[in-house]
Amino acid sequence: MDGMALDTTKTTGTALVTGASSGIGAVYARRLAERGWDLVLVARRGDRLDQLAVALHEEHGVTVQTLTADLSQASDLARVATRAAGVDLLINNAGINGYGPFAETDADLLTQVLAVNVTALTVLTRAAVPAMLTRGRGAVINVASLLAFAGSLPPDPLPHRAVYGGTKGYVVTFTRTLAAELAGSPVTVQVVCPGLTATEFHLTQGDLPVPGDEKVHDDGGMPPRDVVDASLSALRDGEVVCVPGLEDPAAVEALSTAEGALRASSRGGRIAGRYRWTGTRAD
Repeated sequence: MDGMALDTTKTTGTALVTGASSGIGAVYARRLAERGWDLVLVARRGDRLDQLAVALHEEHGVTVQTLTADLSQASDLARVATRAAGVDLLINNAGINGYGPFAETDADLLTQVLAVNVTALTVLTRAAVPAMLTRGRGAVINVASLLAFAGSLPPDPLPHRAVYGGTKGYVVTFTRTLAAELAGSPVTVQVVCPGLTATEFHLTQGDLPVPGDEKVHDDGGMPPRDVVDASLSALRDGEVVCVPGLEDPAAVEALSTAEGALRASSRGGRIAGRYRWTGTRAD
């Protein structure tokens, strides 16, 4: 442990990675195994998890446990949450997109998006953090998306994403607020916001996993190894918000400045844009 940040090159323990069967999650698993971390790998595709577990154990000698689970299902989530209470590093990477026009997309699919992207992430974090505080060490990485900041932009070329973007906005706000709450404690919290990444994420809406061997969508994007390397480097440096590929950190710092201005504008019923904030309650 370096200060209040977790340096995965100097500290080892057990890490739990959700969505570990491909893409960013699988790369997190590989990078951590290279550094001597034992792993708990979680995903729906048990065959892929088992293949990855065997490879990582043979190549790096680490202990790898696999949990085949659908995090949209309460019983599976409870089982993973029990295991999350015993890890030193939790990586909430699992997510589904549910892309499509809001009024036309299947309601059950959108419920799954909320269950995986919001509920599961929150439940697993809640399971892990108290135990980390008790042990005096630990970190949580939550994987969001740059689409968390794209609410005002129309689809085409971006996807129809009202619910997905909303869930990733939650992940950003939840992580930043939790990080402020835990400031000065031995637990580090980070949110990583990748843009388009070269994985199989866009090959399905997420209700069903992509079958067969691991694939990559045709739209290009940042290699997942670059996303993970940026995240782990930022974790070492204690950065709460990591945007892989961002050259000017002032863009992230401007978030707090803008939020402060918005809060200040609400005092005394002042006009903020075209909205009047009166400070009254609506309950």
